[in-house]
Amino acid sequence: MNTASSSIDAVSKAIIEQLQEDGRRPYAAIGKAVGLSEAAVRQRVQKLLDQGVMQIVAVTDPLTVGFRRQAMVGINVEGDIDPVAESLAALDEVEYVVITAGSFDLLVEIVCEDDDHLLEMINKRIRALPGVRSTESFVYLKLRKQTYTWGTR
Repeated sequence: MNTASSSIDAVSKAIIEQLQEDGRRPYAAIGKAVGLSEAAVRQRVQKLLDQGVMQIVAVTDPLTVGFRRQAMVGINVEGDIDPVAESLAALDEVEYVVITAGSFDLLVEIVCEDDDHLLEMINKRIRALPGVRSTESFVYLKLRKQTYTWGTR
């Protein structure tokens, strides 16, 4: 995503907030709420999408679609981190990859069908990547909070 937050004015932030409340909200209703025409909202939304400022996606609860095991995996790498991060990002089960400073070089969130799938991911796919020195897994027991409203604070 683009980090050029200085180019986002108050009206664009208000549009984003409207879409965060309901990603299917009609442009006419958004326009009424933010003081623009439907066409102007449509143009602004397209510009925000084109600039990579936001995405409009359906967010699912993994449990309801057959994925009963989630984990955050801390990974330490030997050598260049970027190729490992790219390889991890290419895996379907990987939802989130971040290069970090601190105890781990990378943090990776994975969503799996069950514990056997989690074991396969860690043992056969993540640890097998060239450059991976060590991993530490943090298995999710219960999700207490997951929001995406931080984009306009």
